[in-house]
Amino acid sequence: MKASELRTKTPDELKAELLALKKEAFNLRFQKASGQVENTARISKVRHDIARIQTVLNANSARGA
Repeated sequence: MKASELRTKTPDELKAELLALKKEAFNLRFQKASGQVENTARISKVRHDIARIQTVLNANSARGA
């Protein structure tokens, strides 16, 4: 997911996406702890996507959008 794609979304869409990614990160942490995670690279991708969404949300709130 690119930051340019995120900037075109509304804050409500971003918050919904953020919630879904946080749930996925939670599930991946459980899978990692039990040794069942299949795609270990997905963990870092999810974390980076969460950070991107939070950055866009903070930038939008800082400029009053």
